[in-house]
Amino acid sequence: MLDERANILQHDPMRIYRAKRDAARRTVASKYTILGFISSGTYGRVYKAQSLEDEGQIHAIKKFKPDKEGDVITYTGISQSAIREIALNREINHENIVALKEVILEDKSIYMVFEYAEHDFLQVIHHHSQTLRAPISNAFLKSLIYQLFNGLIYLHSCHILHRDLKPANILITSSGVVKIGDLGLARLIYQPLQPLFAGDKVVVTIWYRAPELLMGAKHYNKAIDCWAVGCVMAELASLRPIFKGEEAKLDSKKNVPFQRDQLLKIFEVLGTPEEKDWPGVVDMPEYQNMKRLDHFSNRLYDWCQSRIRTPLGYDLLRQLFAYDPDNRLTAKEALQHKWFYEDPKPTWNVFHTVPAHQIPPHRRITQDEAPSMMPVPAHNTSHQGHGHGGVPFTQTQSKPGSTASFGSLSGGGPYGQATGGNGAHVSNRKKARMI
Repeated sequence: MLDERANILQHDPMRIYRAKRDAARRTVASKYTILGFISSGTYGRVYKAQSLEDEGQIHAIKKFKPDKEGDVITYTGISQSAIREIALNREINHENIVALKEVILEDKSIYMVFEYAEHDFLQVIHHHSQTLRAPISNAFLKSLIYQLFNGLIYLHSCHILHRDLKPANILITSSGVVKIGDLGLARLIYQPLQPLFAGDKVVVTIWYRAPELLMGAKHYNKAIDCWAVGCVMAELASLRPIFKGEEAKLDSKKNVPFQRDQLLKIFEVLGTPEEKDWPGVVDMPEYQNMKRLDHFSNRLYDWCQSRIRTPLGYDLLRQLFAYDPDNRLTAKEALQHKWFYEDPKPTWNVFHTVPAHQIPPHRRITQDEAPSMMPVPAHNTSHQGHGHGGVPFTQTQSKPGSTASFGSLSGGGPYGQATGGNGAHVSNRKKARMI
């Protein structure tokens, strides 16, 4: 009886197919050499790796931890963040958005392989504030924000909300191309199967969170991403977060608390919102709590005098910081703002106007303190892209080849996220049509 059953199993077509499939599946170690550890976050770890194929291109490998329950290890499947990031990255293709090369499933772990970038916005901020001790030039700032909006237009045209734009999630290749990374919190908003609020009571890192979210809105739109870009632009200009509040944590019942300190930080610069400027504010769940706060007047113009330093730059920031989401600039409107058309104009290589000695150093890699992949080799190499100059409004030369990046790991508080990016060359891709 047992011999008969064994014979049946041995000739089971599905069993034979699975065995062949598993034997043919390539492992991470068979395709990549791990050069070093970049950083870690709530969902896993990021490594720098060199392909054993593709002429030895450099990549970033993001390893997700499998979900576990309790003290006893119980694998519960793939995290929501990983599913979203994989699904969305596979469907999008743009020069200013991270590009996913492949996904590998091995030993109940997911490995997302991205092309590599050497820099991110947070690194630029730290380099200027700690090493150079000098502000970011207007030309550099304008190029960074222009490319950021170019990528955001594409995401929004695909009905995707990023929902976690911040300096650590925005990367720069060695050839000076900005990449929006980390789609772990992103959501499709075109006929979603569930309301955006379902399963995500809190989105966007607190310093970059739009006022409608802080006021308890359950319905929101693309305007939250544009507010976050305003915060990023202000942080690049001043080398510190413009609204650096303390986050009130969820209580034991996972109720979202009133974010008093963060709202005060916003009101101190932009003034207390008035009903005439934001009619919907009276209907916000936290409106009564807001009314108990001290009243402030708008001082954004004064704040910009020593930081943005141009009237048009101030005007762009003012419209990105509109309290009423319906009056806030869209990404497409922002890209058409006159600030981008006054000299100095933005360039497609953001480092075009930056002296070589002021470009941030390449991303540091270390030995993995808690090895979770394979032994790290002693040698340490890195590939660099080549810079390309060009002003989008005045030149007709082709832009640099599109490259992609991998973004930070989801989880953690402000600046507590792992970062990453991309600097390898890939084939040219046409600039996505702006919708």
